[in-house]
Amino acid sequence: MPSSSTAIADTRRWVERAVIGLNLCPFAKAVQVRGQVHYAECASDDPAQLLEALLIEARALAELDSAERDTTLLVATGCLADFLDFNDFTGEAEDRLAEEGFEGELQLASFHPDFQFGGTEPDDIGNATNRSPWPTLHLLREASIDRAVEAFPDAEAIFGRNIEVLEQLGAEGWAALDVGRGSAPDPESA
Repeated sequence: MPSSSTAIADTRRWVERAVIGLNLCPFAKAVQVRGQVHYAECASDDPAQLLEALLIEARALAELDSAERDTTLLVATGCLADFLDFNDFTGEAEDRLAEEGFEGELQLASFHPDFQFGGTEPDDIGNATNRSPWPTLHLLREASIDRAVEAFPDAEAIFGRNIEVLEQLGAEGWAALDVGRGSAPDPESA
């Protein structure tokens, strides 16, 4: 199991090189530059504990002003390595967030090392739009999403553009980004 610093470093590198570097999310750079992205890790091997960690992070996000924390990435390093299990868990997590009163306030996006869109092959480069080094749950404020969509009215075009970018980049280009696990040096071993 990685140290917390390694998993967070892997995730930060992925955000900086892939999400921002390839402009896969045109809204990510501003919050990253302003330090409004919170990175957290749950190392538990129990999905129930991951769900509890997600609820704790959701409460913390909702309690803080968006100028201080606009979004949270919760990295799961101890469980849900299987994409289908993770996908099922994400549905349960969305339901639980709604039960806890976050519907209309927070949205959940998910990223996984083996993410696969329905109807695609596992090695389809388009799947990389949602591939992260670790299973990751992304809490977003709906108000921030609304503001971003107002500033970028053609938000539906982002997905198609991302697929084009990744197809041009290809598997070798994606690999060259070095956004997988453990590529970042572990500060504890230095």
